[in-house]
Amino acid sequence: MDKNILAIDWGTSNRRAYLIDQTGACVAEHEDGQGMLAVGGQQHFSASLAGLLAAMGISADVPVILSGMVGSASGWQEVGYLDASVPLRQLPAHLAPVADPDWAGRCRIVPGYCYRSGSDVDVMRGEETQLLGAVALGHRDGWLVLPGTHSKWVLLRDGVIQSLSTYMTGELFAMLSAGGTLSSMMGGDAADAEGFAIGLNQAGRNEPLSNTLFRVRAGVVSRSAPAQQAPAVVSGLLIGAEFAAARAQAGAGGITVIGSPALAARYAVAAAHFGLQCEVLDPHRVYCTAISQFLKGPQ
Repeated sequence: MDKNILAIDWGTSNRRAYLIDQTGACVAEHEDGQGMLAVGGQQHFSASLAGLLAAMGISADVPVILSGMVGSASGWQEVGYLDASVPLRQLPAHLAPVADPDWAGRCRIVPGYCYRSGSDVDVMRGEETQLLGAVALGHRDGWLVLPGTHSKWVLLRDGVIQSLSTYMTGELFAMLSAGGTLSSMMGGDAADAEGFAIGLNQAGRNEPLSNTLFRVRAGVVSRSAPAQQAPAVVSGLLIGAEFAAARAQAGAGGITVIGSPALAARYAVAAAHFGLQCEVLDPHRVYCTAISQFLKGPQ
């Protein structure tokens, strides 16, 4: 490695940039709300990236690696999915050069992954970079969970994806909070421990989610449950639904969660409730570790 490299996790709503030096250490970070939706179309990505580099004081000769929704059909340039059989350590061999002439030879995009099991299909875009970092940190086998808008449960065997399941947990919580029959009750504390435990307990009974969600409303309007607890109960139901679905596959083993401290803490509580061991990895460390692997090349 003979120079710094800028790595950008370019998501739907947010954008995070990390300047990595010759030793693989992160020497500067930047985060803003200029995700894919804010950019405003494919033709504006070049200018948006130039603005980011200017804001960070990045010189014109620093190479750039982009991951996340920037490589989707709605992003800057669509980059196809790799088959799940491709080992994560081979990701560096599949980076796609950006075709925009202003960035040609300098800017590359990380592809996502597609998992197929019979007629079932699931995909990820952005999480593969975190998984590469986790593998480089020694997490080559077992269940890795990446919570968020679309939570991913990934089973690895020797650094190869064996199973992938996506849950629309964060998106559903946001939609239920923004509109619909529960929205007027969603102003309380989603981290309330008692409410979260109630939701987890109900999720563990494997009852239909649409029914248990409505019962949150029923409890409030009948004055059987406090309204301020409703968001935590809903959070427990949605996160608990992930664990209830994955419990049969994960068995009595453990999971590794890659997520922000607040969200990872909730998943750790849910894991304990469902009898699973839980290790938490810092997402920033994992991401920077992944970028150091791109600099080394395929392993």
